[in-house]
Amino acid sequence: MLSVPQRDTIPFQETVAWLHGVRLAGEPAVAAKARLLLLDTIACAVVGMAEPELKALTAELAATSPGRAQWPAADALSPGSATFVASMAACWHEACEGLARAHGRPGLHAIPVAVSLGLARGATLGAVLEAIVHGYEIGGRAGQAMRIRSGLHVDGTWGVFAAVAAAARLMNLTPEKTLHALAIAACQMPTSLYAPIAAGRTARNTYVGHAGLLALHVTAAARAGVTAPEDAFVQAAHVLGGTPPATSWPWAKAGEFLILQSYLKPFAAVRHVHYAAACALQRFAARGGDTAAIAALELHTYQEAMTYCGNRAASTAIQAQFSLTHGTAFAIRHGTLGPEAYAASVFTDPEHARLERLITLHVDPAIAHRGARLVVKTKDGHETYETATVPGDPENPLSTEAATAKALAYMTPVIGTSRANAIVAHVLHAAPEAAFAFPEAAVSARTVRG
Repeated sequence: MLSVPQRDTIPFQETVAWLHGVRLAGEPAVAAKARLLLLDTIACAVVGMAEPELKALTAELAATSPGRAQWPAADALSPGSATFVASMAACWHEACEGLARAHGRPGLHAIPVAVSLGLARGATLGAVLEAIVHGYEIGGRAGQAMRIRSGLHVDGTWGVFAAVAAAARLMNLTPEKTLHALAIAACQMPTSLYAPIAAGRTARNTYVGHAGLLALHVTAAARAGVTAPEDAFVQAAHVLGGTPPATSWPWAKAGEFLILQSYLKPFAAVRHVHYAAACALQRFAARGGDTAAIAALELHTYQEAMTYCGNRAASTAIQAQFSLTHGTAFAIRHGTLGPEAYAASVFTDPEHARLERLITLHVDPAIAHRGARLVVKTKDGHETYETATVPGDPENPLSTEAATAKALAYMTPVIGTSRANAIVAHVLHAAPEAAFAFPEAAVSARTVRG
């Protein structure tokens, strides 16, 4: 076994050893959550692949690296190229999952690797689900322990460990070689800049794909016998966060499944925007989309939301996804916040622009965790809408029915009703021993759990 010092260490070893003995047959709640995360990420990727940039990129890669990994609405690519495209597509509309305690998205990093590698290797659905769980548990713990310094974006940083763990599981690495694969990744962990978001550029969406490519390569290297220093994790955390090494790292103990604490997003926006959007949707439900009488809007929320999502007057989709004012204005006008919130027509809509200008942003110290309060001012007085939770929060999980409805809404316009329903049935109901696939038609009764 790879030796790990007892002091100044991040305890990957303990988690890897625990996961090596986990079998999803004995963890039905974990398996069910992994299925939902898989379905949600597939749906986010499918709708993202319909974007012009992703279509063009897929065509470029199909010419140079064809293979056996074919996602819906995409060409068959090598596992690495499929991972890269699917990762970009899954986060294109900012509608994918997250883990609050990690301040990031372990599943987004693990699932494209698990799916692409699983397709190429002819894996079973159960093997893909196990890989997702391994990736989530390793990545979630790394995200909790490894904070990022100012100027960086979380995607593609510690998420590489989620991708490595998923790949290692599908490639049947021993615990020792899995640790070496993680350590090799730590030696070259990416440090992704926040700058593209501020500039409204989509380079941010390549970060997860980069981490996935790196994960596939270092996992293969570890399987071949390449090794890395056991203190690489601490050194990487120090470089990423710019803080002195700690003697005690926040780290969930073996047996605690972080995947059960994950959230699925009901809206296509950074999670911090969801609370403001939920308030705006309350107003829409009460008054409809008639916004002409609105004279002023006050949004009160927590500091972290202001820090990450204070962008105003967004001119591109990625800026708008990180904008409290864009999300609030769109939701209060249209009663929804999906991928359609970033269509080109929204950025030239005069009423959307007027509503966004009316919004003043305020940090409310009384909102200790997450939440928002929206005050709508009209000539007739004030209306107040507030929320401390949104669907997807641990205490208010997105239901299977809601997650399925979201997946179908995202996939159907791209691949049609029949295939979208078939993919939902396969992911949620196929037996673990069934071959993992993206079915073209209805799933056979033979492969569906009784």
